[in-house]
Amino acid sequence: MRHQLCGGPASCMMEPVFCYESSNTSCLRTIYPIHLRVALYIILGVTVILTVCGNLLVTFSVAYFKQLHTPTNYLIVSLAVSDLLLGLLVMFPSMILTIESCWYFGDFFCKVYMSSDVTLCTASILNLLSISVDRYYAVCQPLLYRSRITDNVVLIMILLTWSISVFIGFGMIFLKLNILGVEEFYYNHVVCKGGCVLFQSGPSSVISSLLSFYMPGVIMLAVYLKVLLVAQKQFRSIQRAGCVSSVKTSSQTKATKTLAVVMGAFLSFWTPFFVCYVIDPFISYSVPPQLFEVLAWMCYFNSTVNPMIYAFFYRWFRKAFQLLTSGNIFKSDMSETTLFTE
Repeated sequence: MRHQLCGGPASCMMEPVFCYESSNTSCLRTIYPIHLRVALYIILGVTVILTVCGNLLVTFSVAYFKQLHTPTNYLIVSLAVSDLLLGLLVMFPSMILTIESCWYFGDFFCKVYMSSDVTLCTASILNLLSISVDRYYAVCQPLLYRSRITDNVVLIMILLTWSISVFIGFGMIFLKLNILGVEEFYYNHVVCKGGCVLFQSGPSSVISSLLSFYMPGVIMLAVYLKVLLVAQKQFRSIQRAGCVSSVKTSSQTKATKTLAVVMGAFLSFWTPFFVCYVIDPFISYSVPPQLFEVLAWMCYFNSTVNPMIYAFFYRWFRKAFQLLTSGNIFKSDMSETTLFTE
């Protein structure tokens, strides 16, 4: 979710030239040294590939192995799809924009790119929220879990997640709600040929941030804290009853650590960006564009590690990945393979 006043991460430094030399309304461009350009393309390119491949593996694993067809895993697939699309539709063009510091794909695709950015980032966060709700019922109300979290309920959660995300992303950009009230400043001081930036007024940044990050984040944090407290209480009760084994102890410790990693990663990757995102309009847009560039990529990187957090931490997903990468599924139908036992 990019927000800057220059055409790229460093278009106001080094040796600036124009994106379009023939245009007097062109953005400035920075030409990086060749060794830095190569290094950036390698680092960011590998990040994009890992994001796409990791989330593609999660999606295909759940789709292929019938034992993984559960409400919880459908939510994980929805998260993986949002992160997969983020890698393809946002991170890839963002890599080019970051390194070349110019946008060469036209105004319409700039709007699509910015809308996709907001939509998919919001969808990723809301999918994380849905997963936290699922975990709440699984841990805090286990007797009601199967009746409350059904396939139909999960389908409604997924539809709501994507509908809200598309409304926020595409609605805000194509209806120009992001520049409502600051149109004159935007067209006189921000717009230039070869630029593609998400510029927002103060009210717009506050409202979109509340809907996309702060409200889901606070709810998620409260839910996971409740889950951890209930899980620890249940575990202590079992311990006092003297019915806990070393296996159960290990499982409880792992579950607690997984929840800690989930929230730790989410807050670490997303909070710095949204803090700057909200305050920037109120400090005369003085946050350096280079800082926004770095913080935006931190947010994107959350989509890279999500498959590791939500899939690789679980033994049955690791087994599914091993079967997929071994190529055995091309030799015979393995969709009925038992990946775990209850």
